[in-house]
Parts: sequence; structure tokens; C-alpha cells
Amino acid sequence: MQPRNMSMSGVVDLAAVKAAGEAKAKAEQARAEAARQGDVGAVPPSALVIDVDEAGFEREVLQRSAEVPVVLDFWAEWCEPCKQLGPVLERLAQEYNGRFVLAKIDVDANQMLMQQFGIQGIPAVFAVVAGQALPLFQGAAPEAQIRQTLDQLIQVGEERFGLTGITVDQDAAEAAAPAPVEAPAGPYDALLEAAVRALDANDFPGAVQAYQNVLADDPSNTEAKLGLAQAELLSRVKDMDPQRARQDAAERPADVTAQLAAADLDLVGGHVEDAFGRLVEAVRRTFGEDREAVRVRLLELFEVIGPDDPRVVSARAALARVLF
Repeated sequence: MQPRNMSMSGVVDLAAVKAAGEAKAKAEQARAEAARQGDVGAVPPSALVIDVDEAGFEREVLQRSAEVPVVLDFWAEWCEPCKQLGPVLERLAQEYNGRFVLAKIDVDANQMLMQQFGIQGIPAVFAVVAGQALPLFQGAAPEAQIRQTLDQLIQVGEERFGLTGITVDQDAAEAAAPAPVEAPAGPYDALLEAAVRALDANDFPGAVQAYQNVLADDPSNTEAKLGLAQAELLSRVKDMDPQRARQDAAERPADVTAQLAAADLDLVGGHVEDAFGRLVEAVRRTFGEDREAVRVRLLELFEVIGPDDPRVVSARAALARVLF
């Protein structure tokens, strides 16, 4: 995908003069208050690249954009151009040393933000300056063009809104690094063991609940995410009539419920590519809530197989082609 919208021309039109003046005044007031209190507000280098979700968008992007331009990188694990662009943006965020902050947004996990920004394809890069959003470019781009765009963004942020960036404490990286220690037993071991026992006993609701309890406190727990996806899949097919379900899917190709049931059976039966292909095709011919239901189920089945499995990688690429 070729980069688009690289020019920053016209960007100042996104902000009214009054809004720009107010933002600039607030930024100057905040810096004066920090100086008066002897607080330079320095941040560690790790704060220059952050992961952002829908829940933290207002605090981590909108509020932060009153101090420094925030560059948004919309990406996904299955997107190869994203894997080329992401490291370049991360390196530049460190090199620019506080002149902008990079916020990475996984579109699979943040569909609402993707819709709000009107994302049609990824990677897509936007900026938020003093609470106002503007598009930068779409697709992987040469580093020279990215630098030019960032320079123009920083210039607009400073001249129009008084955003001179944030102070970075390079020494904080070493100070914040914890000494290596032997990892203690995890706090969720008992719950995870209980979930496995429930699975072995075909107590799928019990396993689902145990995994959900872990994820309520630790949403990124890989073992619990995988276990939950497996338990939910087994729970769905437990009382299913395989012959009837496959017949329904064959007779009603436009019936989303029938296709979801057949895909579950395919996966449990070891027909992984068939399950993925069925749902990718269902995404292609559906719209609205039906399409979203199929997409979410497909992502759940990806969790069951594992993100590094070649069949998952291939299916993610197929899904991307259908969606974008």
C-alpha cells in the first residue's frame, strides 16, 4: 500500500483561531506553574511510546495533546506493512526526544476508535494536537517523508498551540530498571489450575468462569486468554448435533448463526483451514452487526490455535484483504 496524505498543507485549518489561542495559553500557564513549583515534569524515555486503548484514549491522548503532539499509529498484528512502519516510528519518537509522543492503537482490539477516525486501511497515522485530530498518512512510507511530516507537525504544534514538547529524563531509564530477581509463583496459579481441572472434567462453564476471573485482574494473561477461548469453544459444541449443524450451514450459506456453528465444529474436528476459510467468506458477504459477530468469532478461534501458527497468519491476511 502506497503512503497517502503525506503533506501537512492546510493542517492549521483544522483549528479555529480561538481554540489555538486558548490551547497555547493553557500550555504556557502549565509550564509556568511547573517552573514555579520546581517541577520540570520530566518523563522517562519509555513514556515516549505508549499503547493506547479506548478506555485510556481521553487521558493518554486527548489530555496529553495539550502538552505535546501525539502521533497515533493504527496497526494490527497481522499487518505486514505495520511491522515495517512501527519500528521506524518508535525509533523516531526516541530520537525526537519529547517533541512528540507515539501512541500505538491495535485496531483489532479498538474497533470503536478505528471507526471514529474513519480508518479504511492500515497502517494509518494520525496526530492529535491540542485535542484536535488530523490525518498524516496511510501506508508504510519512506523515512525521509515521515521525518518531513513530523517536522511540519511539530512546527504547527509550536507556532499555533505553543506546544514545545516534554522533557525527557534519560537517566530515568537506568533508575527505573529493576534488578533481576527470580520470578515468584504467579498470583493466578490456583485459578489456572482450577480451570484446567474443570476442562478435564468437561465442566466448561466452571472453566470459563475461572479464566474470566484471572482476566478480570490481568487482561493480558496469555494462558488465561488461550484457555478461555478453548473453554468457550468446547462449551458451544458440547450439545451440538454435528450432522444437523453441517446441513444447516450447507443449506443456508447466508445464515451467520449456522456458519458460526459449522466453523466451531470444523475447528474442534481439526479442520482448521476450513473453519477459518468459512468465516473469512462469511465476513466478505455480511455487513454491520453480522459482520462484526463473525469477525469477533474468527479472532476467538485464532486465540485457540495461537497467533504464531502459519494457518492463523494466513487467515489474518485473508481477513485483512476482505476488511480493507
